[in-house]
Amino acid sequence: MASSKEGLVRNGIPIEKETAFNAFYTEVKEIEKRDSVLTPKQQIERLLRPGSTYFNLNPFEVLQIDPDLPVEEAKKKYRRLSILVHPDKNQDDPERAQTAFEIVNKAWKTLENEDTRKKCMDVIEEARGRTDLMIEEKRKRQKKEGKGAEVEEDDPMKYKHAVYVMTMKLFADMERKRRELEIRDAEERKRKREAEIEEEEAAKINKEWQKNFEESRQNRVDSWKAFQAGGGAAKSKVKKVKGFKPPKHKAETR
Repeated sequence: MASSKEGLVRNGIPIEKETAFNAFYTEVKEIEKRDSVLTPKQQIERLLRPGSTYFNLNPFEVLQIDPDLPVEEAKKKYRRLSILVHPDKNQDDPERAQTAFEIVNKAWKTLENEDTRKKCMDVIEEARGRTDLMIEEKRKRQKKEGKGAEVEEDDPMKYKHAVYVMTMKLFADMERKRRELEIRDAEERKRKREAEIEEEEAAKINKEWQKNFEESRQNRVDSWKAFQAGGGAAKSKVKKVKGFKPPKHKAETR
């Protein structure tokens, strides 16, 4: 634990935020434990509750399954849940039901695909590894302070909760990085397009310049010949000819 300008932090996470998250998670889990068989309405509320965008990044949380559950069992849970929240089964609240149904479908498609499921399992494994490291550091700190080697995460349920919290944080970090990359890509595409437009404009100006130059060539030749043939006196009688006019540059706009 260390102090900073923003307050106390643990493992790089402000304790105030972590405490708020843990309290919210505990409240949700108590509700789910009380209602072991949630109704369609309760499932829709769960999937669309405050903070759902954060929770729904984790497909295992959406389907309420253990990450180590076999794919076929996960598929059965998905089917039951998708039926519960299907808009046809919730005609009194079709719009929210449709949103919940799409969330469930997205979670299953993520786990159904071998590559994306593996990425999710990698997140779970990293969460377990980080949690184990955190517990060991906590244990060493307690020993050093003379408080014994036992920590609250030795309780299997509390250990599972700690892994869950870390898992959510990792999924949130992944989403944040994905959005940042998406913004950078969009800015890069915009920059390239602006460069292409500038090149196209320069090519257009050059083409117009060449056209005007060629169109005025014969006039310049005729004028010079007339000047040579007539001398200085004839110069004043020579009809004024059209000269070369280079194209005007357009003012840059940003």
